Amino acid sequence: QIQLEESGGGLVQPGGSLRLSCTGSGSGLSGVAMGWFRQPPGKQREFLGTATSGGDTAVEDFVKDRFTVFRDLARNIVYLQMDELEPEDTAVYFCNARNANYGLDYWGKGTLVIVSS
Repeated sequence: QIQLEESGGGLVQPGGSLRLSCTGSGSGLSGVAMGWFRQPPGKQREFLGTATSGGDTAVEDFVKDRFTVFRDLARNIVYLQMDELEPEDTAVYFCNARNANYGLDYWGKGTLVIVSS
């Protein structure tokens, strides 16, 4: 069983930066991809980016110029660095771990990011 806990959310002004962290615990983390989703108010959850157990990363095109995903494999932490934040980035941000071999997804409880002046 894998547990995920996000941190780092909060209120930030437009144009600012924020770094979210997700710490994983439990067995099996070494073989799963860890990544980030978000759910804006009144909208569906959307995928942002991922970091594999081998260290490869990928970020969706619509945020790749502003967001970066990276992972500390030794500490089982995945980060989401967000720069040039816009009010449209306001959302609950969720950490995800995916075991593709078994089709299993694990989720954190989410952390709220509000971009507002």
